[in-house]
Amino acid sequence: MQGRGATHSLSSQRRCIATGEIRDRASLLRFVVGPGGELVADMASRLPGRGLWLTPRRDILERAIARQLFARSAHRAIIIPAGFVDRVETLLVQRCADRIGLARRAGLAVGGFEKACEALRTGKASLLLLALDGAEGGRRKMRALTRGLPVAIALTGSEMGAIFGRDHVINVAIVDRQLSSRLIVVAEKIAGFRPGAVIDRGWESRGHLAWQDSGIGLR
Repeated sequence: MQGRGATHSLSSQRRCIATGEIRDRASLLRFVVGPGGELVADMASRLPGRGLWLTPRRDILERAIARQLFARSAHRAIIIPAGFVDRVETLLVQRCADRIGLARRAGLAVGGFEKACEALRTGKASLLLLALDGAEGGRRKMRALTRGLPVAIALTGSEMGAIFGRDHVINVAIVDRQLSSRLIVVAEKIAGFRPGAVIDRGWESRGHLAWQDSGIGLR
């Protein structure tokens, strides 16, 4: 007999409608069909309706649209809004920025070279965010201080700057491990839409679980 833990693990897995790969639902994008028949990206995975799950990559989303995989999976005609792929990327960036903003207001995120370095040197940092358009030399210098901590290079300097009320911020340190784990998941999804994005889970990569090919949920 399977225990509750095994049942929960299976129920948290979903199959990508494009690749057929089974993955944890947190690592996939969820879409639903809206009241007017339009495709809706469900960033929080909470909207009502049957979920259509997809690997978070620009090329896979474009292929799913071109091959009408959403309509086939939903067994109905679906309207794809203009600029939908770019809209999904924008929503992911906003979700990531919102979480960093909450962390900043709670004192769990610091921006700027000196503050980020201090968080790394004192061992308080649990995640380092580096600007996607930052100088490579500067990124190497900061990564040398991480000592195996996760690093995410997914947002631009202006996107991170807006969170801190500045024009640009190149370095951000998160000082809460639970929040860092959630941010890494969102950053990985953004990286699927942005060339040059880099996600290094560091110690987070340990304990990776193999996906099981049964018990796939729909919602």
